[in-house]
Amino acid sequence: MRATIYDVAKEAGVSIATVSHVLNGKGKISRERREEIRRIIERMNYQPSAIASALTSKKTFTLGLLIPDISNPFFAELARAVEDEGQRLGYSLFICSTDNQDRKVESYAALLRQKGVDGVIVGTGVDRLSSLAPLLERSIPVVFVSRECPDAPGIPSVVSDDYAGGAAAARHLLGLGHRRFAVIAESEAVSSSRERVRGFRDTLRDAGPLPPVKLERAVGIREGRQQALKLLRAPDRPTAIFCCNDLIAIGLLQGAKELGLRIPADCSVVGFDDTILASVTDPPLTTVAQPIERIGHSVIRQLVQSAEGRAFERERLVLEPSLTVRASTAPPSSLG
Repeated sequence: MRATIYDVAKEAGVSIATVSHVLNGKGKISRERREEIRRIIERMNYQPSAIASALTSKKTFTLGLLIPDISNPFFAELARAVEDEGQRLGYSLFICSTDNQDRKVESYAALLRQKGVDGVIVGTGVDRLSSLAPLLERSIPVVFVSRECPDAPGIPSVVSDDYAGGAAAARHLLGLGHRRFAVIAESEAVSSSRERVRGFRDTLRDAGPLPPVKLERAVGIREGRQQALKLLRAPDRPTAIFCCNDLIAIGLLQGAKELGLRIPADCSVVGFDDTILASVTDPPLTTVAQPIERIGHSVIRQLVQSAEGRAFERERLVLEPSLTVRASTAPPSSLG
């Protein structure tokens, strides 16, 4: 017979209200007692009824996550972190890939509203806040992650310090002795990419007179390869290239190999994100590491706080990235 909340409460020697608080991350319960009750829940294989919970609390204990593309390793790892923390807090997740298209954002927002989600995490590029109107009109809580919308004051967010990450990439390459640079970035409309470019360029400018930084646009591997072929065929090719995500950097590695160039002997490459792919490329990729797991856990907690009507500790949470140095960067060759 399937275990009930009453069975769990009896086994743990507590009230059903205490079990409910543990399931929903509420209540003033000691960490040790909370973990003990969770172990009993797992041992008894107790599964709360989402329908019963929704009827009694007018909540569905479901959340939405809008991301550009689940096949992008950064967003796949972020989604996993969000899902894991959401499950720990008693919530399940709908994941929607939008391709950074406002039309798809609005369509998914309407769908999630129909599903009765308790809140939505937006990790996709949003050019128009009106794309989220189906949610905002119903006062469904929204939190941005990794990216922000310029005309969305008052909507909380959890982001990496993208400016600091771009600056760290520049300092690393300057410290190696590079003086000819290029950047391959996503669209100017993507706030995270825009800040990474700004941090990189500002740091180079503060270092003194340098040749102009070449800037090209790309989204993923295929476009990164195309831009690499363009940059690396130039007679004054850069000795170092900063890519605003790891997928672009992988495309650059492919383009360099196609041209018979060696990384980092002929050109140093820095990525951004530090997804699992960064450590298995040839050569392994120097990259700016985002604290992906911490971002995912923080944003789900922000959203749950909002869904439960609790105040935020901070409306805009900024987490620090760090530089992971691997084998794709080195001092410039004397022939570079």
